[in-house]
Amino acid sequence: MKQKHLKTIRIIISIVFLIALTSFFVDFRELVPESWYNTLLFLQFVPSILKFINVLSISAAGFLVVLLLTLFFGRVYCSAICPLGILQDIFIYVSRKLKIRKKHKQTRPYKLLRYLMLALPVIFLLFGINLVLNLLDPYSNFGRISSDLFRPLLVGANNLLAGGLEKLGIFSLYPVTYHGFHWATLWISAGILGLVFWMSFYHGRLYCNTICPVGTLLGLLSKFSIYKIKIDQFSCTVCGRCSVVCKAGCIDFRNMNLDFDRCVGCFNCIDSCESNSIGYRLSLLKPTSKTPVATDSSKRTFLAQSLVYALGLAGLSKSLKASDTPPGDKSNKLLPEKKNYPVSPPGSQSLEHYKDYCTACHLCVSVCPTGVLQPSFLEFGFTGMMVPRMDFHTNYCNFECTKCGEACPTGAILPLTQEAKKITQTGRVIFVIENCVVYTDNTACGSCSEHCPTQAVRMVPYKDGLTIPETHPSTCIGCGACEYACPVRPYRAIYVDGNPVHQIAEEPHFEELQEEKQEDFPF
Repeated sequence: MKQKHLKTIRIIISIVFLIALTSFFVDFRELVPESWYNTLLFLQFVPSILKFINVLSISAAGFLVVLLLTLFFGRVYCSAICPLGILQDIFIYVSRKLKIRKKHKQTRPYKLLRYLMLALPVIFLLFGINLVLNLLDPYSNFGRISSDLFRPLLVGANNLLAGGLEKLGIFSLYPVTYHGFHWATLWISAGILGLVFWMSFYHGRLYCNTICPVGTLLGLLSKFSIYKIKIDQFSCTVCGRCSVVCKAGCIDFRNMNLDFDRCVGCFNCIDSCESNSIGYRLSLLKPTSKTPVATDSSKRTFLAQSLVYALGLAGLSKSLKASDTPPGDKSNKLLPEKKNYPVSPPGSQSLEHYKDYCTACHLCVSVCPTGVLQPSFLEFGFTGMMVPRMDFHTNYCNFECTKCGEACPTGAILPLTQEAKKITQTGRVIFVIENCVVYTDNTACGSCSEHCPTQAVRMVPYKDGLTIPETHPSTCIGCGACEYACPVRPYRAIYVDGNPVHQIAEEPHFEELQEEKQEDFPF
């Protein structure tokens, strides 16, 4: 059976998906059209399920397409559509070129570990906890790696190149301000990338067949695929080429058996077979027989390293606030900001809805033009770790921007029109007069009022000809412009406290400017 074209098709599709999805997360110049997001994210498995549950629309039913593909052809999603799987293929390719791993070998199925990693997110989801799913979802892991690691590297390279070209009198590139990230989430993303890199370099697609719950779920379904990759026992020459190139380590060439539920559909085996003895065949919808294989110690090694990594996170939370406090004795005189709730993005409806559907893929962080959306650490609690929050110390939310809702693949942030965005109240303004420079230093300011787009902060007469802020929370939308503009450090004199459930703000009554009567030109 001649099916060697399948590998070429798989490579072309995977390159398209990898380039497109990576561009979503690293596009700091806003070159990617918003209409592309829903189109190319339609087939991402976990986001599609969450969005379908959220909006109950056929436009969010991409996971059904993936299930149908799996039912027909096995885990083609894992090698041609999943971005983390494609990234692993790149690492495997580099490993072979560097001759670090010249060939693969058959490995144990690690059933207990696989099913445990599938059961854990399901069990936690039943208790309303998304953290385990966020840590294991392959799409979200790829998103965090791209947004938290690849994007700042690309921005840094752009700025270095722009500076060098500027010295030569070339201004085709310009430097870009990067708004930063939370150091704790950076280490989480780096840790996941390191784990994926190590497992891919030395063990092929072991990550997909031990850690990834999507791979395990699709593997269970692929047991009943209509078409399966099988070895023709009559024409096979038992050369072993198929086993050598199998990234999943699922081919026992001596017994002419292929464990199809672990096969990731890379088609390397079909491409390598000179006798055309391996390829898709119509299945009888029965699981393949099991063959005992040699013991592999990588399972124990992985569990030990995972435990060390998890314990390393235990002491990260206590220094969270200290990093935002510059040195100086003025902080002793200022009242700290008392925020009862973090601020979730417009369109997220409520903190509960946001945490239930967000997988912390950080696509909203990447597309946010001001950088006000930043990865959280413990602001949403331990179970909401890495879920993006509105960080008004970094920047503020543009009055007319709706990009995060247009990009969100899970429905955690629902799309808003500009008109709806302008009256969606994500939080309310709070003014602390004891921190205001007008009160403490007897000096003029007004930065908060100048930046407020809804007149929720207005300057009123104070004393000695000075004015001081007066707040109108009913018209506040929680954009954070006042908090970002406030010059007081380390604690602002004005800040936004989040609404656990988003409200509708009153429309502001803008005062019309009275035109001064001008006298006729005197001559």
